[in-house]
Amino acid sequence: MSVSIGNQAEESAAEYLKQQKYKIIERNWRTRVCEVDIVAQKNLVVYFVEVKYRSTDQQGSGLEYITPKKLQQMNFAAQCWVEAHDYSGDYELSAIEVSGKDFEVTNFLPNIS
Repeated sequence: MSVSIGNQAEESAAEYLKQQKYKIIERNWRTRVCEVDIVAQKNLVVYFVEVKYRSTDQQGSGLEYITPKKLQQMNFAAQCWVEAHDYSGDYELSAIEVSGKDFEVTNFLPNIS
């Protein structure tokens, strides 16, 4: 996936989250060993959101690509963010699916852990 397409998918996801009353804390938070697409907050809970984009449903659901290994990577990245920000509150691993040429949000799972 090109950077431009990835950015558009993440922008659509961030706008969707804002409409759902989430505050976007960071986008594309990275370290040498991990990354988080979107860090958002709602009701004192931080959400680490993985954005999955599929241009067509012929590729299957983007959420199908969140395997146990991907969940492990997401959890590791969340732990890195928590430590880097000295955060001690509640948090969730989340996923959002963006589809099609219009970058429409088709599914949001606030808690996938």
